[in-house]
Amino acid sequence: MGLVCLQSTVSSTPVMLIRAERGGAPNEGGAGGGRSPYPRRMTAIPTPALVVLVGPSGSGKTTWARQRFASNEIVSSDALRAVVGSGEGDLDASDDAFAVLDAVVAARTRRGLTTVIDTLGLDAARRAAAIAVGRAAGLPVVAVRFSTALDLCRARNRLRDRPVPAPALAAQFRRAAAADLAADGFDLVTIAEPDSVPEPAHAPGGGAAAAAQREQPAGLRFALQISSFPWGPDPIAPRSWLADVARTAEQAGFAAVAVMDHLLQIPQVGRVWDAIPEAYVTLGYLAGVTELIELGALVTPVTFRTAPLLAKIIASLDAVSGGRAFCGLGAGWYEREHAAYDLPFPDVKSRLDALETTIGTLRAFWGPGTKPHAGQPETTCYPRPGRIPIIVGGGGERRTLEIVARLADGCNLSSSLPVLDRKLEVLRAHLARAGRSLDDLRVTVLDLPIVGTDPDQVSRLVEAHRGRTSAKAYAAAHHAGTVDQHVGRYRLLADRGVQTVFVSLPDLTGPAEVERFAPIVQAFSGSPSAQP
Repeated sequence: MGLVCLQSTVSSTPVMLIRAERGGAPNEGGAGGGRSPYPRRMTAIPTPALVVLVGPSGSGKTTWARQRFASNEIVSSDALRAVVGSGEGDLDASDDAFAVLDAVVAARTRRGLTTVIDTLGLDAARRAAAIAVGRAAGLPVVAVRFSTALDLCRARNRLRDRPVPAPALAAQFRRAAAADLAADGFDLVTIAEPDSVPEPAHAPGGGAAAAAQREQPAGLRFALQISSFPWGPDPIAPRSWLADVARTAEQAGFAAVAVMDHLLQIPQVGRVWDAIPEAYVTLGYLAGVTELIELGALVTPVTFRTAPLLAKIIASLDAVSGGRAFCGLGAGWYEREHAAYDLPFPDVKSRLDALETTIGTLRAFWGPGTKPHAGQPETTCYPRPGRIPIIVGGGGERRTLEIVARLADGCNLSSSLPVLDRKLEVLRAHLARAGRSLDDLRVTVLDLPIVGTDPDQVSRLVEAHRGRTSAKAYAAAHHAGTVDQHVGRYRLLADRGVQTVFVSLPDLTGPAEVERFAPIVQAFSGSPSAQP
């Protein structure tokens, strides 16, 4: 069994591709990289990729592809005969159909888009040409062989409006069986089976992880991060919108709702004139329209409010919410909003110093009694809150993660697997020096997923929201995928020690998007879960 390591066109992480036809192969990936830790063996088809289907008429190629790929990703010679000729069975239109097919394949691969060539795949020259096109585009090229029994192919063929003549079908079957796909130079050669699944380049090992989650569920909690507020001029609408979204999240099983603590909408989310209400006023309202879900900001810059004032605000949120507050804390980064609201914006070192001292001040104000602390004459804060977890956001390896290791209850990191692996490695070293371990910390990540119920919906969502960003880049940045693909990716996060995923849905317009995410929450609700 040969191994080929290709550089992913989406991620800087190499994608391990397997020639899986001889005896099958385990999926690659899993916690920390390496071989999958899961018992189930699955063949992962990397995406984006150029996929060539190989099999006789009636072998199930089109059905198999439609179950796994978006319709616009599949380029079918039969369908194109219907476009350039009188119908799918118009063999006289074959040359024109293949000319169009070649043009479409070339155009899609140049853009780095997944493309599935749905033809018989029996012509060695055409397979070689496809490999060359994929290589030129920097995409992995995959051959999928269909080993359907001849009798089943014949039975399906008889149901066609224009069946392939029996001798021709038998000849196709023999040619498909004789094709030496391994010798062609494909990056991956696999047999079409139920466990052959497309796997995004951003989640190697996700297919096997999703199967493991179905069979042996791991616990993982989800928090809905509300980053944008698509409000119109109706003064009642914002209140109703917030309440509907938060209550839907609570009903769907989300553990928490978070908002960004920004004074201007940030460029990563929207335009500077887009609505963004003050964080703690918003959280106070949410405390009144929800019952169980935890509430907090991710993250509050220490530059916005004095530490004692912030302690009072969050303690008040904890009181009015019935003990449901958490504190997301960071050094701040958006200079424009500081200038607009006449707030000081010191250098990075000073902001990190403030982050460190703020944690101590919050603890003092939330602790028992009242006494001087760090220059403050007293630490009087009533009503006293319960234990409020402090989650520090940021991945600075030298200082931020060192502060986390010594002082914080948790951290908030990137959900990108390669980035997360690096940050956790650094964090473990800081924790060891502080006499703590990762078990002492609540590891959370921020994720901005595009989630669809099927490949077609995923494709439509990417196209609707990508703006001027290429579809390939947008899909990669937002881990675009189906519910099952996200279940696999989140299982990979859980296996790395992540306890809570803060989910900021780029397409959030109301409860419908929260409900679409709900099956993912439910997939992880059957095991003990982490704290946010």
